[in-house]
Amino acid sequence: MAKRNKKETCCDANGINNMSCCKVEALVSVDERGQMVLPKEVRDKANIKSGDKLAVASMGDNKKTCCICLIKVEELAGMVKNILGPVMEEINKGGKEK
Repeated sequence: MAKRNKKETCCDANGINNMSCCKVEALVSVDERGQMVLPKEVRDKANIKSGDKLAVASMGDNKKTCCICLIKVEELAGMVKNILGPVMEEINKGGKEK
């Protein structure tokens, strides 16, 4: 297994297939206004502070969402770079060979 680069996110392109990285951290309730509270232990472990921005990502089909994930915005940029970087390199290689 390759060593993880310190700049990589915790769920890089390789980590997505590693289901051991996913676990239930807490159960939360949604109130009548659609709000929920992330428990302090979860916020501390994820280093989420007041004012931080979180992206909401979901998985499912057009009829139903089965999974919702919160991703810190600064982590999201690294994840996108890890996923799209190799794709863009391949595209650039193809253009140079012609």
